[in-house]
Amino acid sequence: MINRHAKILEILTKNQRIEVSALASQLEVSTVTIRKELAALEEQGILRREHGYAVIGSIDDVGRRMAYHYEIKRRIAQAAVETIQDGEAVMIESGSCCAFLAEEISKNRRDITVITNSAFIVNHIRHATHLKIVLLGGDYQGDSQVLVGPVTRRCLEGFFTDKLFIGVEGFTESFGFTGRDHRRAETVQAMTKQAQQVMVLTESEKFSRHGVVELVRTKDVAILFTDDNIPGAKEGLLLEQAVQVHKVPALTQETPGRHRSE
Repeated sequence: MINRHAKILEILTKNQRIEVSALASQLEVSTVTIRKELAALEEQGILRREHGYAVIGSIDDVGRRMAYHYEIKRRIAQAAVETIQDGEAVMIESGSCCAFLAEEISKNRRDITVITNSAFIVNHIRHATHLKIVLLGGDYQGDSQVLVGPVTRRCLEGFFTDKLFIGVEGFTESFGFTGRDHRRAETVQAMTKQAQQVMVLTESEKFSRHGVVELVRTKDVAILFTDDNIPGAKEGLLLEQAVQVHKVPALTQETPGRHRSE
């Protein structure tokens, strides 16, 4: 089912909106099957259904970003959750890989305190009653569903954790990891001061982008979780600066199922 979810989301990221019957035809499954799987993805906040169509959000929408490279991001999150032990408190910044990490925590860990500035993440794991979830206050950014600004930075002063997990938008050799929103960058920088270790979760293609604002310096990152398409020169630079690099397989897309299922 996970592979079919990935294929559904691959199609949606290309089309943004597609009729349910057309989607079923492309994947060679029944409309009953597609509706069930769309309902599951809608419950996760990744897409929405409208009058016989499946629809994905704008480019800044977290659900849409989760849909892009769905399988790779899930594998990155599965690797990152292995660093977390039951009973810990962790800080998680906004982003698609971070949302997958929160999901993995909710499924595979107990008694975790999750501190986040992402309203999307809080909603995504809202059913995990075995977790303690702390949503930081601040100015709300609608598309990304994240809280930023001076109130967020003040809220952060009351917390300190061993681990902070962040997503990024790009990388430069001279500085390190970059973002595209200066208010989010300010919040990330405030978070790094409240955590002992910073861990970056991102797919390898971000290493071909620069971003527009500085996020976190390479020397301040403890561990990078990415896929094995990371450019060798960039990986070498990270290793030289004592960043641990954990790589998951960059999956090739599979052919849609050949047999119609109910």
